[in-house]
Amino acid sequence: MVDVVVLNTKEQVISKLCEVIESSANENIEINGVFNIGFSGGSLVSFLATGLPNIKTDFSKWRIFFCDERVVPEDDPDSTYGSYKKNLLDSGKVSLNLEQFITIKQGVAADEAAVDYAQKILRCFPGVADVPVFDMLLLGMGPDGHTCSLFPGHPLLDEKTKWIAPITDSPKPPPSRVTMTFPVLNHAKMCVFATAGKEKADMVRRILVEKEDLPAAQVKPVNGKVVWILDKDAGMHIKA
Repeated sequence: MVDVVVLNTKEQVISKLCEVIESSANENIEINGVFNIGFSGGSLVSFLATGLPNIKTDFSKWRIFFCDERVVPEDDPDSTYGSYKKNLLDSGKVSLNLEQFITIKQGVAADEAAVDYAQKILRCFPGVADVPVFDMLLLGMGPDGHTCSLFPGHPLLDEKTKWIAPITDSPKPPPSRVTMTFPVLNHAKMCVFATAGKEKADMVRRILVEKEDLPAAQVKPVNGKVVWILDKDAGMHIKA
């Protein structure tokens, strides 16, 4: 199931995104006592830093994972966790603490970091029989149609067993990363793409209108749904 919402402005995209997050968080906390959400980097960092302080939820029940992460020190500008720490945590506007962020192991190669991260996820989903089911994954879409660190034509698109996979030849620097794989993405309850800007319009058209088989288009949760939240520039090719 795919829901597409086109709004007038980037500010409305941020507001709608956080409305969706708030609803999912509160529902899952009420049912399970915890909200397991995956963050991506890029524009989502500023979207969440702007919007999350305005939502009403019990942030102490959140567990935050990363849909992919660059294998760099946490204080490196390329670190996704580092970006959230700087822009979201250090602001003090959201009552989250460092321990709620499940981060990759520092000072090791991508292979070891991927294995370690999968083990950390396993500890957060005790008794999982097959694949962990995240409540929500917030995904990005690159100019080539990649999502997470799953790039067009890369062998990782066919990964069937690993939850978290290493990649050392990312076409987008830095080359060394760990990433969630499609088995994880496609078992989430909800995957959300929120994007704005006319530079995104062509790729949105290719994915949502022309149904081109790009990585972002392969996000199809088997028992969940995909939500695209776009501003009018990114969604200019979407017919009402």
